[in-house]
Amino acid sequence: MADPVVAELNERFGTANTELSPDVIYELQSIMRLHELDVQDMFFKWESYCIKLDMDQPTMSMSTVRKFKQDLQDTLERANRAQALEQVKTEKRPGGTPRPGARNNSDVFGMLDGLTTPAARRAAKLGSARKTPMGTPISRLKNEPVSSPMKLEAQLDAMGAIPPSSFKDRLNAGEVIEILNENLPAPEPPIAPFGESRIKLTAASDQKKLGYKPLAMKLSETSEILDDRIDDFTTLVLEHHKLDESVSGSAAMQSTTEIVAVGRIASDSSEGKLNAASLVLETSRRTGGGFRVPLNVSKLKGYQFFPGQIVALRGTNTRGREFTVNEVLRMPLMRNAASTLETMAAHRERLRGGPDAMDTDDENPMPLNVIFASGPYTADDNLDFEPLHTLINEAADTYADAVILAGPFIDAEHPLIASGDFDLPEEAVYDPDAATMSTVFKYLISPALNRLVSANPNVTILLVPSVRDVIDRHVSWPQDPFPRKELGLHKSIKIIGNPMTLSLNETVVGISSQDALWELKHEELIGGMVEDTNGLSRVARYLIEQRHYFPLFPPTDRTKLPKTGRQVIDGQAAPGAMLDISYLKLGEMVNVRPDVLIVPSALPPFAKVIESVLVINPGYLSQRKRAGTYARMTLYPPKLSEADAAPGGMLAHRVFERARVEVTRI
Repeated sequence: MADPVVAELNERFGTANTELSPDVIYELQSIMRLHELDVQDMFFKWESYCIKLDMDQPTMSMSTVRKFKQDLQDTLERANRAQALEQVKTEKRPGGTPRPGARNNSDVFGMLDGLTTPAARRAAKLGSARKTPMGTPISRLKNEPVSSPMKLEAQLDAMGAIPPSSFKDRLNAGEVIEILNENLPAPEPPIAPFGESRIKLTAASDQKKLGYKPLAMKLSETSEILDDRIDDFTTLVLEHHKLDESVSGSAAMQSTTEIVAVGRIASDSSEGKLNAASLVLETSRRTGGGFRVPLNVSKLKGYQFFPGQIVALRGTNTRGREFTVNEVLRMPLMRNAASTLETMAAHRERLRGGPDAMDTDDENPMPLNVIFASGPYTADDNLDFEPLHTLINEAADTYADAVILAGPFIDAEHPLIASGDFDLPEEAVYDPDAATMSTVFKYLISPALNRLVSANPNVTILLVPSVRDVIDRHVSWPQDPFPRKELGLHKSIKIIGNPMTLSLNETVVGISSQDALWELKHEELIGGMVEDTNGLSRVARYLIEQRHYFPLFPPTDRTKLPKTGRQVIDGQAAPGAMLDISYLKLGEMVNVRPDVLIVPSALPPFAKVIESVLVINPGYLSQRKRAGTYARMTLYPPKLSEADAAPGGMLAHRVFERARVEVTRI
């Protein structure tokens, strides 16, 4: 009987037609024993290693596996040295949020229905003397060190989940790790906030449609949505390539005539990763009766596919058993965003910030300053939200014009939130019998955001929910904005849907907190010579070509997603994509290609120009055990010239040429 571990190693690290050699398997098993890893965890580290070296996953040879093994060993030694230095320090972190002596037996999900938190109920019985202060970085200076160890924190430390570190002791704070368009200067911040808002906000997505009833999918509606997507792309492909309808046909029908077949990439197995042997094309019921036909891609010099991808293939099915692909046609792109000269001039004038603004340069108003960040916003061992407070201080000091924050804000996968073993700040005034997770948001998140509004009254703040947000009852994606009632937010702070397409002045911005990039990178199938060898830009290009914020279907198995803090405690996998197939059309990009596409991901943060779209992954502001990253975009005003205008007086925005993007460590 075959060894299941060897079989899984072949599935993860082998190719479609070739199994790993015994020597390579022995080395991989040696790595698993040495680092106490299972196959899945080792595969995640292998993917990170490939991304770090900016290469596609190569064939696993002895040379490759030994370099991988050495990299893991070097990383472990660096971590041990850093931990040894931390242990030398005698300073104890003040103001810890976990409750000492609390029992780890509460259920956070009961709070979604407005039930009282177990922490609040016990706090009412034990009295305020038992409360552990939970302040901001400012108020934390007044707190005294905790005299006794925290049960949950000690449990996490015992598991090796959290090293003894502090946010204030983080290394390389403020370091800019990537700059796009470095030729554009980094302007000095204004000496005072502008008298008027310099941003006109316009929604392109119909946010009301996101308020659908979740968890009510019907099989008939689901199949219609999937079919409609294939049929829509069929029309687009025929028009773009100027093909007659007679050329289009079903890949499942036997014929010696070459046809163009449009369908969805799928696997013939519900388990395992997509490979060349399991590759099938799923047709729509209108064009092919919904049949699935195996694909023969041996004639292609190179290919890149992922489950759910809509493709147009030129080829034949001579024997009725498989469709032999001769060519993969390019999918038509959406048109670039453009505005009239009059509209662009009005937006340029708005950048002056009002008639009383101290702007001495009549020709060039100051550029827009926009900050993008994504949750989680605090480390796994506390609920101090120090990264968030630091980001807000940075936005206030530089008088940012807009701050766009993607969830999760109160993360259901945070160990302390999942267990309920925490207290609210000492200054919080609330009824313990009526406290909910909205109360937690009100006292842990809202004060920082409201402080930014006080420092800069005309700042634009946008909050994007996540399927991991505890405060949001809408658990499916696409996702309705969470209700602002009882959150204590300033009225100028706006909560938008997930995903959302909107305009900041003339700039079209698309944003989704769903981590589509990581799942696409994990599920894609690469063969032969591909045009784009950079894995990060390739998966971002999929979103633009497929015109969708989450084109993968089905999504990645929850058990294969990156581990969360909660999973360390109770073993439950992350919630995953939580797709509501009946409403997937709400996840499509609207009308035009976005000028800026914000896609937070667990992949390394980046800023790239892909098909005239500025794609930004700001990273996560907090990465469980360490501080994360955010992105700042400095957008210079457009140059207005009738000579550059297209027929009809429309002028392309060309944001990718006039935007400087800095990815920075918090």
